[in-house]
This record gives sequence, C-alpha cells and structure tokens, in this order.
Amino acid sequence: MQTDGRLEEYILAHSDAEPELLRKIDRDTHVRMLQTNMNSGHLQGRLLKMLTQMIHPKRILEIGTFVGYSALCLAEGLDEGGELHTIEIDDEIEDIARANFAESEHGAKITLHIGDALEIIPLFADESFDLAFMDGDKESYWAHYEALLPKMKKGGFILADNTLWYGKVLEKVKSNDWSTKGILDFNKRVSEDTRVEKVILPVRDGLTLIRKR
Repeated sequence: MQTDGRLEEYILAHSDAEPELLRKIDRDTHVRMLQTNMNSGHLQGRLLKMLTQMIHPKRILEIGTFVGYSALCLAEGLDEGGELHTIEIDDEIEDIARANFAESEHGAKITLHIGDALEIIPLFADESFDLAFMDGDKESYWAHYEALLPKMKKGGFILADNTLWYGKVLEKVKSNDWSTKGILDFNKRVSEDTRVEKVILPVRDGLTLIRKR
C-alpha cells in the first residue's frame, strides 16, 4: 500500500534504523540505476530481516537479486550456518550485486546465480528451502511459484513481493500491461491453491505470505 510521505516518515522513524551499508546501497541505486523502485528499501528490508529471524530458515531462495539489497536483509536475519541462494537474470548488474555482497559481513552467506530462474530452480534438490522471496519478472510469477513450491519444505514460507502492484490490481488493465496481468493471475491462483495458506500484507505495494501445508 502506498502511504503518503508523512506517514511513511513516521513509520520509519519508529522502526529500526537502516544499516549504513544498506543506506549507501539504496543511495547509490538511486544515482546509478533507472528502475530504483526495484530496490526493497528501508521498511521492507527491516521486515524481511525480522521475518527471517522469526522463521529461522536454514536455507533461503530468492528470485530477483537486483543490486542485492533484499538478499543482504534476508542474510542478516539468518542464523549462524544458514545460507541464501539468489537468482538474477540480468548479468549486467552482476558486478554491482557481488560488490555489495563483498562489503557486507553477511555476504559470505549468499550464493549468487546468474540466469533464468526457471532453469536454475530445478537444479536444487527437492524440499531444499525453508523460505523463499519472489521478486522477479511479474509475468512469470505463477511459473516461478510452481517451480518453487516442490522445493519448499512442509511448513516453509514463500514471500511474494509486489502483489498489489501500486494499486493497479484495482484498476482497468491495459491490453499491453503484461506485468499487471501476471500479478492478477498469480493472486487469483494463489487464493484458490489449497496446497498453501496465504495472506496479503499491504506493505509498500503488497507482500503475500504463503505457507506450504
């Protein structure tokens, strides 16, 4: 859910501070990158860290690394010995993500995979992950979900980002707006999926918590 500036400032002022490295990454992203909205940012980053601490996963899978901000938040919440695998399809930002991981004390927990998630996910063993974070191509959300679910342990969680898609889920969809169509299709199918429990949180532009039964 998009909040007005004052309310967002209040929320951030009364939440844990953004770590200095993540603040630097966010600032650099706004200077160097075009699609800055792809970065998780302060509020969602602190939520990802806390959810990870609550779930205590041993292994996490992320789809959509971008500059590595969300991966670092997830890794920050991992217990000692935990590991995170993150998949990014755009090899042009690989060096940026790797540099950000190298600056962090949590970077050693992260393994970066470059390529198509639908080709990489099947390479992992069945029921490998306790937690997954979906933030890749919106048109492919359902395909990513179907590839992920068999890899999740019973009781494991999938966090799907952007599921309210800037409020566009309530608007008339343009014929060529494939991202919104992908989100709408994903939301409908997940709501009907009896293999999981689910709830949408109105954080930023929507975060769906999905638990495998």
